Amino acid sequence: QVQLVESGGGLVQPGGSLRLSCVSSESFFTINNMGWYRQAPGKERELLAQIIPGGSTIYAPFVKGRFTCSRDDAKNTVYLQMNSLKPDDTAVYYCFVRLAGMDYWGKGTLVTVST
Repeated sequence: QVQLVESGGGLVQPGGSLRLSCVSSESFFTINNMGWYRQAPGKERELLAQIIPGGSTIYAPFVKGRFTCSRDDAKNTVYLQMNSLKPDDTAVYYCFVRLAGMDYWGKGTLVTVST
C-alpha cells in the first residue's frame, strides 16, 4: 500500500503562483509513472500532468506553459509548480502514482484562486 500526502495548497490571487508537493511512502526508484489531477466543484477529475515511463512529462493543453511537474527521487516527492493561476484553477488537487498496475491517490489539497 502506497501512502501519498499532498501539501502546498491554499488561497492565492489571480496571476499568482503555488507549488504543490506530494510525498510518497514508497521509494521513487520503483515508480516511473506519477502525476497530478484536479477536481473542481461539480466537475469530473481531470489530468493535469503525468510523468510517464521513460521520463517524459505530458501536460493537459489548458495548463501547458503555466504548470510544471517534476520529481525528486531522493525525497520521494513529486511537485506541481503552478504559475499564472486563474480563478478557473480553483479545485482540489490530487497526486497519484502507478505501481505494479495499480493507481494510488493522495487525499488532495485545496487550491483557491480568488481576490
